Formats: sequence, structure tokens, C-alpha cells
Amino acid sequence: QVQLVESGGGLVQPGGSLRLSCAASGDYFRIGVMRWYRQTPGKERELVASITDGGLADVAGSVEGRFTISRDIGRDTIYLQMNTLKPEDTAVYFCWADHTYSGHHWGQGTQVTVSS
Repeated sequence: QVQLVESGGGLVQPGGSLRLSCAASGDYFRIGVMRWYRQTPGKERELVASITDGGLADVAGSVEGRFTISRDIGRDTIYLQMNTLKPEDTAVYFCWADHTYSGHHWGQGTQVTVSS
């Protein structure tokens, strides 16, 4: 089993920055791809960024140039550095991991609010 715990959310002004973390515990040695999703009320969950266990990263076009995903492979912790935040980035951000044997896992989510 794998547990994912996100942290780092909060309230920030437009143009500001936040860094989200997602720490995996349990049998994290067999985690492959890890991702960040976000969701606002009434909308489907949106893929924001993805990173493989080898560190190959990709981000959605809507956040390209502003968000960066990274991974501490030894600890299976991923980060989402969010710069130049906009009000439309306001959402609950979720961590997701793909485990070789136990499948997909979600974190509980962390709220990011961008507002003046």
C-alpha cells in the first residue's frame, strides 16, 4: 500500500509563488509515474503535471513556463513549484501515484487560493 500526503497549499496574491509537496510512504519503491491534478467545484479533475520515476517531466499547456514538477527519487517525494500564480490557478491540488502492484493512489488534496 501507498499513502500520499500533500502539503504547501495556502493563500497567495496574484503573481506570487507556492511550492507544493507530496510525500509517499509505505511501499513507495515500486511507484512509477507521479502526477499533480487540480479541481475546482463543478469541474472535472485536470492534469497539471507528470513525472516518471526516471525524472522525465511534463506540464500542461495552461501552466507551462510557470509551473515546474520535480522529484526526489530517493524519497519518492514530488514537488510542484508554482510561479506567477493567477486567480484561475485556484483549486484543490491532488497528488497521484501509480504503483506497480496496488495500482493508482490519490492524496487528500491541498487548497491553493490565488486572490488579492
